[in-house]
Formats: sequence, structure tokens, C-alpha cells
Amino acid sequence: MSASIHVFESPLGDIDVPDAALTGIVLGHATAMPDAVAMIDGASGASHTFQGLAHATHRLAGGLAGLGIGPGDRVALMAPNMPEFAIVFHAVALRGAAVTTVNPTYGPEEIRYQLEDAKATLLITVPAFLDAATAAAKGTAVAEALVIGEAEGFRSIADVAADPVEQVAIDPADTVVALPYSSGTTGLPKGVELTHRNLVANILQTNAVLSNEPGETALAVLPFFHIFGMQVLMNALLAEGVTVITLPRFDMAQVLSLIERHRVSHLYCVPPIVLGLARSPLVDEHDLSSLRRVLCGAAPLGAELADEASRRIGCTVTQGYGMTEMSPVSHAVGADANRPGSSGRAVPGTRCRVVGEDGADVGTGGAGELLVQGPQVMKGYLGNAEATRETLDADGWLHTGDIVTIDEDGYLFVVDRVKELIKVKGFQVAPAELEALIVAHPAVADVAVIGVPDDEAGERPKAFIVRKGDAALDAPSLQAFVAERVAGYKRIGEVAFVDEIPKSASGKILRRLLRDT
Repeated sequence: MSASIHVFESPLGDIDVPDAALTGIVLGHATAMPDAVAMIDGASGASHTFQGLAHATHRLAGGLAGLGIGPGDRVALMAPNMPEFAIVFHAVALRGAAVTTVNPTYGPEEIRYQLEDAKATLLITVPAFLDAATAAAKGTAVAEALVIGEAEGFRSIADVAADPVEQVAIDPADTVVALPYSSGTTGLPKGVELTHRNLVANILQTNAVLSNEPGETALAVLPFFHIFGMQVLMNALLAEGVTVITLPRFDMAQVLSLIERHRVSHLYCVPPIVLGLARSPLVDEHDLSSLRRVLCGAAPLGAELADEASRRIGCTVTQGYGMTEMSPVSHAVGADANRPGSSGRAVPGTRCRVVGEDGADVGTGGAGELLVQGPQVMKGYLGNAEATRETLDADGWLHTGDIVTIDEDGYLFVVDRVKELIKVKGFQVAPAELEALIVAHPAVADVAVIGVPDDEAGERPKAFIVRKGDAALDAPSLQAFVAERVAGYKRIGEVAFVDEIPKSASGKILRRLLRDT
């Protein structure tokens, strides 16, 4: 290795990844604590013990075996957060097949693209999504659609469940178990091939930092179809013996009520939820004293907003860093190691580099693209060798597309996405930096910043602002607020007031939609 390469090793050392299939790790507490509650449907109150969850999973695996599902097959799962999501996911895993999780908010064309690209042969969904799902499946390799629940003309997962079967023989390092879709740093969504070893490794890596305890309770409102929800909220928590309460969608009043009723200790969220915790009047109506950890991910969280929320709810708000291609966690903040504005330090077994535009490592304190190596890094993009080579280099370094700095203690600070940087007279302006500043304004409820063409500067930042309640705020006042706090080239050139900021289900700002307005 060249002496010019600066590698940041995890301060937590390496990790031993067992040569084991995923489901045995996730549902291991079926033996250790069989009668403990594993999952609760927050909407209905229905619950499953660890033993009950495992039994239902193995029975559905037996049913899938009867349908001919086995190694190499792909099953599409399109469902909201519910205990049955875990049952279906792990039943497919037991068969040595892969689950491709579909965003339920997709339209038929978006669903069809994923079904065709993944070559899914079976689709499992809920009655509410059947119309879109079946319309999308026409003309694809999908032979049947099963439902979770009941729907006329369709078999349910209960109908096909059979005698329990065990895990089929697989090579954990090579067998793909999850096939979520991600745009990576560029282009159309691509199937991210995550193996049993990838997911097992990241469960162990994540839990080594988060230190969850058996018997604790967590609220899972972030979608399981997204890698953050799938791994951090579903698989990793179950693997630690934590009771997972599911919600099909985010509703602040319902979230706060469930925290109070079930004495929830862990809440995993995205920046818009942290914003609600900081400023929603509903917070004052609920007892949130059971919370001991609020962990934010999926998008950068400003230190000021995190501190504001922390003071409001009496619980430290921290954040982590990851991406689908890393199963997803590479960095996280431990319970006693918070550093404001940081996404934490590398989880065990993870190595990092920070590389400038010229391809040279910039080392401690320098800003550049984050590169990551570790057992959690994806196998590749499904059927797309070119995209795989662009993201995963020959030495196994994953190019994240995120601009970061790493300080002398190994703490990661996200500056922004490479492709979202605004170029003003040759200077780089990070939207996330401006957003973290603007959302601290007392009259601002939410914000997004994009670059817009400018004849003189090339680009100028434009801010889309959601006012807080009936607060009085005009464009000149907002621009002056920013101008007092940033360098000249970072000043806001245009301001637009909107009713809401468009975001994906995982909480990321959909800047392309703003550019079209």
C-alpha cells in the first residue's frame, strides 16, 4: 500500500464474523428467551413472542419450499412495517433466496422496473397495495402474488404456510439475502446485492456500538423496506432481544403515545422527526422520560437542531452514518461518546479514507470523499458490472459519494453529497451546511437548499422555506440571517416559501423535485 494512503482504522478494533446464515442470528432469542415479546403491531396491538415469530417464519419457509422457492430465487416484498414483514423476510432467507424490498409509495411503472430488474418470481404484499402491485407485475416473471391478510382471489401467506423447515445450506459470504434498490451516487436505482455475511457482520458491528439490552423496547417507524429500517430497526434489534413496536407510517401523535404507553427506550429516526421532537407542541402532552436513546440517520443532522431536540425531550440525540451499499452502518455514536454534529466513529472492522478531488488522501481534518472497507460492504450491483466498478474499486474501497471530514479522534462529520454540491464562482457550497443553519431560525419549520443557474457565479444557493406556524418571515430577513453567519459565496440568492419539503420515505430531501419547480 502506498505511503500516501491515509487509513482511519476503527478505534473499536476488528470483529469476528461467524460463518452463519442471517436468520439464525436474528431469531436466536427464540431459544434463549422464547416467551419474551419480540414484535408488537403498534396499530392493532397484536404481538409475537420470539418463539412464535420463529415458528411462523419456519412454517412460511416450508410453504415457500412447496412453491419451489429456493437458492437463487428473488421474492419481492411490498408491505408497511408490521411483524409479518420480518416473518416473510426471514422465511425467504431460510430458503436461500433473496428479498427485494419495494417502496409501497411507488407507482406501477416504478414497481415494474424493480420487479423486472430483480427478476422476481413471487410478490408478497398487503391488500391495500394489491392494485398497484398486480398492475406492475403483469408481463414480468412474477408467477403469483400472495397477500399478508386476506383478499378475494388471492392466496394469503397463511394459506401456503406448511410444516416448518430449517435453513437450506448456503455460503454466507456469497449468497445474496437482501436486494434493496439504491441510486448509489449516480443514475437509476440499482439492485444492491447484500449477502448473509454482509448483514450478519453489520448487525454485530452496529450492536457493538449501540449496546442494546434484552427486554428493552424500541419503536420502528422508519420503513423496513429501506436498509436503515430493515437492518437497524428490525434485524439488529431482534438479534439483541429488544421488543420492536412497528408502525406503518409516521404520525407524531401516535409515535408519542406509543412511547408513553410502552415505555419505549429507543427511538430511531430521520431529521424531520427530530425537528418535530424539537418543536411540535404535542411533545409537551406526553411523558417521554423512558427514552434513553434517539438515533438519527439517513441524512445529516445539524448540531443545533440535535441539541434543541435533546433539551426538549431530556434525552441525548445522536446520529449515525451509512448507506444501502454498506448494509448500512459504517459509523455510529455510542451512548457515552457523543460529539455534537458528528455521525460517530467507525464501527468495528471498518476502515476509512478521505480522498480529495485530485484522488489524493487528505488525512485528518481534510474534506474529501469518504471511502470505506469492511465486511458490511456490498457484493455489488445486480447485473451491473460497470456501476459496481464505479462504486467499488479493485482494492475493495467503496466510494460513498459523500464529502466528509474525520477529526483526530476518529469522529466523522458529513459535509454533503458530491453530486449535491453547489459551485459558486468555483467555490463548493454544501446544501446541508446551509440547511443546518437556516433550520435554527426560530421562524423556520423546515428547509431545503439547491443550486440554481446564475450568469455571473455559475450557480447560487436557493432556499425553500416552510414557515413555522404563522411566523412572520420574508425573503430579505432570511437572507440577512444567513449573510451574517456565512462567507459571501454561501449567501442565499433566492428564497421560495412552500408548504412542505418533498422527502423520500427514508427522510432524504428530493432535490430533483425542487429543481423542477
